[in-house]
Amino acid sequence: MASSTSTVSPTTRKIIKGIDTIALYAVKHWLGLFILLYGAWVWAPLLAPVFMEIGLTGPANGLYFTYSFFCHQLPERSLFFFGPQMMYSLDQIGQVWSTENQLVLRQFVGTPEMGWKMAWSDRMISTYGGVWLGAVLYAILGKRSPRVPFWLWIAVGIVPLALDGGTHLVNDILAGSSGQGFRDTNDWLRGLTFNAFPAEFYYGNMLGSFNSWARWITGLAFGITTVLAFFPTIRAGLLETQRDLEAQLARIHEREEAARVKA
Repeated sequence: MASSTSTVSPTTRKIIKGIDTIALYAVKHWLGLFILLYGAWVWAPLLAPVFMEIGLTGPANGLYFTYSFFCHQLPERSLFFFGPQMMYSLDQIGQVWSTENQLVLRQFVGTPEMGWKMAWSDRMISTYGGVWLGAVLYAILGKRSPRVPFWLWIAVGIVPLALDGGTHLVNDILAGSSGQGFRDTNDWLRGLTFNAFPAEFYYGNMLGSFNSWARWITGLAFGITTVLAFFPTIRAGLLETQRDLEAQLARIHEREEAARVKA
């Protein structure tokens, strides 16, 4: 690159300098940019119920549609705002909307009486939000941040999430939205725990249930361990890129100074 910049025109050199300057800024502030831009993507679904509440149904439906490509948005596994409850059971939703087909069920966004659902399910909040939270913690801790080894990321971040998400997927394929699947009733868990917990802990997806706790915990564990496992490697690689860009800009600056002297 050093030899090429000595033969290029001043205009081309300015373009190269501008690109390198922008790249250097992005590399030096990559973590802050990630927290800002990724955070905007992660938390934008919070605006959907806000828009619905204030009558901006167009932007709200736009958010529901856009994020439906990243989330099933099943209402019994979603948080609701501006209503008396933060979550509703299938039976409660069935009183105002059809629950016979999951493709139809996921289209339910709420009512003025029940409130409006967020455009993420609880699992997506914990998983995607866990990555964002992990990035914030990584920024706060800096060099003191622990590094999660690959095997621990697999054991804590991947396996529990895969087990919980995979069994829910099988449950939904076999039982649909009947509410009678093995992950709906969790009768297997009743046996393992000798029915030691209240009935509402085992059945359904409401806050405080086993299913709810499992989704929140496995999602957060995945998000935070993913950051702690891979961000140190990203930081090291970008530090090397930063040094290369700084050296490149220094060479361009030297040639600009030399050109001024000759002029």
